[in-house]
Amino acid sequence: MPKTKKPTSKKKTKRVKISQDEFEKKVIELAEKGFTCEKIGEELRQEGIHPKEYDKKISKILKEKNCYTNADLKNVEIKLERVKKHYEKNKQDKKAMREKDRIFAQLRKLKKYFEK
Repeated sequence: MPKTKKPTSKKKTKRVKISQDEFEKKVIELAEKGFTCEKIGEELRQEGIHPKEYDKKISKILKEKNCYTNADLKNVEIKLERVKKHYEKNKQDKKAMREKDRIFAQLRKLKKYFEK
């Protein structure tokens, strides 16, 4: 049997060029919605705005405006909240209790690391 190619569902977005100020405003706007640096970059690329074409990195813009949150910390905190919520409903789940403790230790280590 010959192999057939599957059609790709990726759509080419048209590149959009905006000024540096508009780019920074857009980044801050997305950060206020709760996006991390990685998600902001992904969102901008979907809109056709490529961050590589601008002078400053997204993280640097957010650090200047005091909007920066570390993505690693944020992701681990979200994970811990999900496990805690599950464990509160299911007290008999000993694996979840162990996972909660493990994730909490991981979060503590990350906080200690990023304070330096």
